[in-house]
Amino acid sequence: MSGARLQRRLGRRDLVVYGLLFIGPLAPVGVYGVLDARTDGAVALVYVAATIAMAFTAWSYAVMSRAVPHAGAVFAYATAGIGAAAGFVAGWLALLDYVLIPSVAYLFSGIALHALVPSVPAWVFTVAAFVGTTTLNFAGVRVAARAGFVVLVAELLVLAVLLVAGGVVLASTGPVRPWLAPFAGLGALHVGDVMNAVSVAVLSFLGFDAIASFAEEHDGDAGQVGQAIGWCLAVAGVAFVAQTWIAAVLSPIAPADLAAAPARQGTAFYDVARAAIAPWLSTLLAVTKAIGPMFAAMTGQAAAARLIFGMARDGRLPQALAAVDDVRGVPRAALIVTAAVTLVVSVWAARRADGLGLLVSIVDVGALSAFALLHVSVVGYFVVQRRDGVRWRHAVVPLLGLFVIVAVLLEASPIAQQVGVVWLLAGLVVWARVRRRDPH
Repeated sequence: MSGARLQRRLGRRDLVVYGLLFIGPLAPVGVYGVLDARTDGAVALVYVAATIAMAFTAWSYAVMSRAVPHAGAVFAYATAGIGAAAGFVAGWLALLDYVLIPSVAYLFSGIALHALVPSVPAWVFTVAAFVGTTTLNFAGVRVAARAGFVVLVAELLVLAVLLVAGGVVLASTGPVRPWLAPFAGLGALHVGDVMNAVSVAVLSFLGFDAIASFAEEHDGDAGQVGQAIGWCLAVAGVAFVAQTWIAAVLSPIAPADLAAAPARQGTAFYDVARAAIAPWLSTLLAVTKAIGPMFAAMTGQAAAARLIFGMARDGRLPQALAAVDDVRGVPRAALIVTAAVTLVVSVWAARRADGLGLLVSIVDVGALSAFALLHVSVVGYFVVQRRDGVRWRHAVVPLLGLFVIVAVLLEASPIAQQVGVVWLLAGLVVWARVRRRDPH
């Protein structure tokens, strides 16, 4: 391992901000229609279940971030818990998520802004969003965190406006659907339908794990990262349940109608806001969903650079990628590589009709595969190696989390599974070359 070190400039609030920015407080807006159609209206129940399901993964991140406070996150955890080969595979799979998810977020912004200003191509907005937030990342982690905090507050204010405005409508006219329909559905509730919907809803939470990538840059004790992860998941879970409940009870659109017209599912939340509350709220949500993903991409880009930095510092990627800027304290070389890949992929996807769907499915497989190895690493570190006082929860909680992750992975699209396998095989080739160069 080289002597390169990152500077400790982040507090607990900054870590929570990074996690919530990456997730996005309004993440369910885009998938609300899909979940409503699949569960016959029980969309809030889906997010309760998804929050509980992701709590297992959050717990595993928390215990491993305390035991192994390393910028490489899941790469470092799997290395410590399972071994060097598994650590490399975990980091390699996480790269598929971390390097591509900023491209997805920039693309979201480009598409949303293009919808507001159709005369400008989506890829132009995508590049503009990239330039602005990448500049913040190179300015330093504190500068980026402060800018992100402002954007996060704005997103939370929009969420508050949505909830208050919806509450006023409920108080004056009452609900369109029964009060408990978002938790019980409108008809017979099938467990299989709910679990299928959960496999989609858990994707709204992808990003909270990025907090672990900043393990070497926070200014508190070893437990601060785990606490930030827990707060991030709790806040996101409450926000997701609240906004989907308010939309569901006010929705004039029947779930059966959404199921019969899949094209309407993507805009269902905006349609409910426009019809049940006010047209201006629908526009405000659209603008927020155009700006928020830019800063989610900024967080993802920063997390990806920390993962690459950690792997390079440990000799699993070229050592040149472990360089740290003396003034700004950021992993400069890793940021340059991450930014270049992000720009190329996001512009390429913006110019394809199927670019967004393809990127999202690939990112999901990379993230969930890395989560699976995270859970295995907890068992390996605490149960197999009997480190730091093994307890029953070190076996039970990660195994439950692993079960959830595998179930969600099986729901992934075939093309995403195929890309994941190809990426894994490419990683094994890289690992073999690294081992030949440095057998130790």
